[in-house]
Amino acid sequence: MKQKLIKDVIQGMLSHLNNAQIEKLQYVLQHTLFCYEIIDDKRNKEDSKQDFVELFLAAKRIEGCSEKSLKYYKATIDAMLVDLNMSVKHIETEDIRNYLTEYQTRKQSSKVTIDNIRRILSSFFSWLEDEDYILKSPVRRIHKVKTGTSIKETYTDEALELMRDNCTELRDLAMIDMLASTGMRVGEMVLLNRNDIDFNERECIVFGKGNKERVVYFDARTKLHLQNYLNSRTDNNPALFATLNAPHNRLKIGGIEVRLREFGRKLGLQKVHPHKFRRTLATLAIDKGMPIEQLQQLLGHRRIDTTLQYAMVKQSNVKIAHRKYIG
Repeated sequence: MKQKLIKDVIQGMLSHLNNAQIEKLQYVLQHTLFCYEIIDDKRNKEDSKQDFVELFLAAKRIEGCSEKSLKYYKATIDAMLVDLNMSVKHIETEDIRNYLTEYQTRKQSSKVTIDNIRRILSSFFSWLEDEDYILKSPVRRIHKVKTGTSIKETYTDEALELMRDNCTELRDLAMIDMLASTGMRVGEMVLLNRNDIDFNERECIVFGKGNKERVVYFDARTKLHLQNYLNSRTDNNPALFATLNAPHNRLKIGGIEVRLREFGRKLGLQKVHPHKFRRTLATLAIDKGMPIEQLQQLLGHRRIDTTLQYAMVKQSNVKIAHRKYIG
C-alpha cells in the first residue's frame, strides 16, 4: 500500500519536477513513511480506468484511426484491465508479461495475436506516459514477439482462369477481375459506386484505411466485363456491385467472401478469399520488376515494410538474378 501511495504522489508531481527532483522526492517519501502503517480508505474512489481508455481512444480518433480499429483497441485494453483489476497507474511490467503469457495459454493464441495485443497495450501506456498520467510505460521493456515468416499462397494463373471460366453471373466475373487487376481491399471495393469508375482512364478513386484516398487502376479485360455487368443491371442502386436478387442492395464484404468460398468448393481450389487477390497482384508486380515504392502507393500502404510482407519473390527469379549480377 505504501508503494502505491508513493507512486500516486510521484505521478501527481511529474509535471512540476525534473528527473533528479522526482528521484529525491521518491527517496524522501520511502524513508519518511517507513515506520508508518498505511490503511486504504475505501471511501476514496480509485481513478476511473475507463476514463483513461476513453481519453486514449479520443486521441486516436483525432489522429484518424478508423472506428473499426478503435473498437479493437477498446476491446483489447478493456480485457487487460478487467483481468488485472488494478489502476493503470499501478500496473507494472511483470503484470503485463504475466497477462500476455496467461492469455496465450488460456486462448491458445498465435504469436501474431499476442504481439498485436502487446502493440496495442504499448500504444496505450506510451500515450499515458506522454500525457504525464504515469511515470513510465510498463510495456517499454516488453519487446516485439518474434513471429517468424511464412510464405502465404497466391492464385496461380490457372486458378484465376478457372474461376473466370466458371462464372455464371456477369457480376461475379466483373468482381473477380476488379479484385485481381486493382489489388484493392475488398472493403474498399464494396464502397464503390457506379459513377466512381472512370472507364476512359481505366481507374477509380478508393477510400482506404484512415479514409485516405488513392487511385487504383484496372486492365482492359476488367473494363469490358465491368461494362457488360453494369449494362445488364435493371436496378437503380448507385452501388458498383449489388446483390443478384431484389431489392438489389449494395453487396457487402461477407457476401463476397461467401461467394468466393462457394467458387473454391465447386472448383476444388484451396483458400479462395478476397485478400488473396491483393497478395497475388503484389507478388506479380514485384516479379515483373515494379519498384517497391510504386507498389506501396498502389496498395495504399503507409509503411513500405507492410508492402514487403505482401510480396513474395519467386526463387527461380532469385537464381536468374544471381547469375546476371553476381555469377
